[in-house]
Amino acid sequence: MNDTKNLGYKELVAIAVGGMIGGGIFTILGIAVSMVGALAPFAIALGGLIAFFAAYSYVKLGVYYKDEGATYAFFKRTYPESSLAASFIGWYTIFGYISTLALYAYTFSSYSISGFSFADNEIVRKLVAISIIWVFTFINLWSVKGMGKLEDIMVYSKLIILFIISVILIYFGETNFNTFSHTLSNDFKESSLMSILIVASVTFVAYEGFQLVINAVNEMDMPEKNIPRAIFTAIILVAIIYFIIAMGAVFAIPVDDLIKNKEYALASGAADIMGDWGQNLVIIGAILATSSAISGTMFGSSRQMARIAEDGYLPQILSSRKNSIPHYAILAMSITATILVLIGGLQLILEFGSITFLLVSLLMAIANFKIRTKTNSSTLLTLIAIFGLLLGTIFILYYEFQTKPEQLRFIIGLYILLAIGAWAYSKTYKKK
Repeated sequence: MNDTKNLGYKELVAIAVGGMIGGGIFTILGIAVSMVGALAPFAIALGGLIAFFAAYSYVKLGVYYKDEGATYAFFKRTYPESSLAASFIGWYTIFGYISTLALYAYTFSSYSISGFSFADNEIVRKLVAISIIWVFTFINLWSVKGMGKLEDIMVYSKLIILFIISVILIYFGETNFNTFSHTLSNDFKESSLMSILIVASVTFVAYEGFQLVINAVNEMDMPEKNIPRAIFTAIILVAIIYFIIAMGAVFAIPVDDLIKNKEYALASGAADIMGDWGQNLVIIGAILATSSAISGTMFGSSRQMARIAEDGYLPQILSSRKNSIPHYAILAMSITATILVLIGGLQLILEFGSITFLLVSLLMAIANFKIRTKTNSSTLLTLIAIFGLLLGTIFILYYEFQTKPEQLRFIIGLYILLAIGAWAYSKTYKKK
């Protein structure tokens, strides 16, 4: 049975939220607090504002083109004479999605085995990560409607759990509002505007995923109405959730613990306040968060991969579909993500993903500016998006150069390898 057009507003919001709230929020807290202290919730919310402006161009281009190729297709159709640029964007974007897919699986594994004696066993952790990748591979191969309904359950359940955890942390935390206000005032004086903007830029990766809605354009009802509604609703909802989570963490968990425990900070903080059941609640929330992120990312990015393959910038077999499902693209993503998990070094690949999505979002804003009259876009809002995303890209590169120069070298090397592959396929495309 062909189950197309089975994704409505609720399912699309779930896909976007599922793609955004993955492992990101559990890892950025420590970085944010170490850099700006109690200002972390506000800096993270500022990252949401950057994502909102980035989404403006995606929405306008998505409604205008209605192409599931999204990022790649928008740029290719706006600049049809540049096959090399289209190939580069296609390769970079897809690999960015695959790297985040691998990281979500790794984070899922870390939380799911955290209560067992073998929690620190790297082999077990990687086997569990690979297993969850393939569980959602088969779910995505099975049915679009089935995936959408499961995504609904996971996403809205995790939102409820994360909200409950945050409220409890704020309510029962030892820090009162007067103490927090004093700490906030001191941190505001000590933190530079540069630090706040860097945190907002680094945070952008935690909002990556709203683009996945556009990848489902062939399977959604009323794209003109549902694309903007779903994307903007999801970003606002996620920004609020992130802000509340960060506030709860700052209120209840000592700064040193937030920095030291990183992604486990929420779990350890909940354990201190609520005991084992609080820690288990955080673990369940993290498992749901990473699960829905894996499913949503696999769903949307596989459609984009198939679209790129149809144009000849990836192996043609990846464009094959069965009942609208790009089964070979899904399998290719899962196999590549499995290899990344086995190799390790996923934190490095995540940094590659964050820079890639900022750069690609910047290019989308530039493309939208070029055809702003056709997409009925505001010149002012589009220019603000370009300026904000350009600053964000500069800030995150500066942060990498200052704190992790070895990661920056790795990222540059990875870009070079992908560029060689993209160049080779662009030459093949020209010959065709």
